[in-house]
Amino acid sequence: MARNTTRPTSRDVAQAAGVSQAAVSLVLGDKWRGRVSETTAQRVREAARELGYRPNLAARNLRLGRTRTVLLVVPALTNEFFAGVYTGAARVAARHGFGVVLYPSPAGIGPARDPFASAQAALDGVIASSMAADALDEIRGDQLPLVMLDSDPKGSPGAATVNLDIADGVRQIADHLLTLGHRRYLHLAADVASWTFEVRARELATRLHTVPGTTIRTVHAPLTIEDALTTTETALTTPGPRPTALVCDDDKLAAGAYKAIRRLGLTVPDDISVTGLDDLALATAIDPELTTVRLDAERVGERGMQALLAVLDGRTPDAGDIPVELVVRGSTAPPNPS
Repeated sequence: MARNTTRPTSRDVAQAAGVSQAAVSLVLGDKWRGRVSETTAQRVREAARELGYRPNLAARNLRLGRTRTVLLVVPALTNEFFAGVYTGAARVAARHGFGVVLYPSPAGIGPARDPFASAQAALDGVIASSMAADALDEIRGDQLPLVMLDSDPKGSPGAATVNLDIADGVRQIADHLLTLGHRRYLHLAADVASWTFEVRARELATRLHTVPGTTIRTVHAPLTIEDALTTTETALTTPGPRPTALVCDDDKLAAGAYKAIRRLGLTVPDDISVTGLDDLALATAIDPELTTVRLDAERVGERGMQALLAVLDGRTPDAGDIPVELVVRGSTAPPNPS
C-alpha cells in the first residue's frame, strides 16, 4: 500500500484539538495570550506535535511581514564571550517565538558575504558586535532594524546600542593597581580598530595620569596568545625601567604575557603584576590565577535581544550600561621594592 505523504493542515490540527482554525493560527503564531486559554493553547500545541504539523512559514510571513528570525553577527566563534552572548540572546528570543542565527564575520573582522540569498527577506533584524560591524554592509544594507553591542552610542549605525560599562571596569583595574603602589605601567592593547578598545586605552591613561609620578607605555598586539607573547617579550626587553604592572586588554593577551614573563625568567606577581579583562575560563586555568574584570556575556545577549524586540515593537529600549566587576586573584601584588 502506498504511503500517505499528505502534509497535515491547520484544519487537521483544529479537528484534533477540538478548536477552530482561528484558534490554531493564534496559538502557533504566538498571539493567543488573552484570546484563548492556556489549556486550549497546550492542546493545540500537542495536536500539532502529534500530527507533525509545520505551518507554511512563507505564506505566514507574507501575511504578517515577520520571519521571527534574527541574525547575530560576531567576530569569531572561538571566543567564549561571544558564545555567551549567543546563549543570552537565544534564551530571550525563544521566549518570544524567535530564532537566532549566529554568523561569524570571516577572519574575525571585515566584510562578510550575505549568508542568505536575500537577507532583507530572510530576517526581522540584526544584532551585531562592533568588532564585526564591517560585515553589516552586505548583510543588512539599510533595510533592517539593527542593535549594536559594544558600540559608541553617539556614532552607532544601529537603532539602539547595548554596552557593558567597560570604562568603569578599566577604572576598577587602575584603582586596584594604584592602591597596591604601582607607578610604572605597560598597557598591552588589542590591535583592533574597535570602540570598546578605544575606551579601554582612554580610560586607563586618564585614570593613571591623575596620580603624579605615574608612567604608562602602550604596545599593541593582535588578539592571539602567540602575538601577545612576542609583543610583551619585546616590550620588557626594551632599555629603560621595567614596568611593575602590565594591563592587558583581555584575558587571552594576558595569557600570552604570562608566557613572555616566564621566558624572561621573571615571575607573576613578584616581578610584575598582570591584569586581564573578560574573566574567561582561562583566567583560572593559568597560574597564578588572573586578576581580571568579569563581563556578563549572557546578559549582553539578553539585553541585545530585548532591545531589538523593543525596536520591532516601536518601543524605546532600556537604557544604561551593564555593570562589570573586578575579580582580584593572585596575579597582582604590591611592587617589589628591589
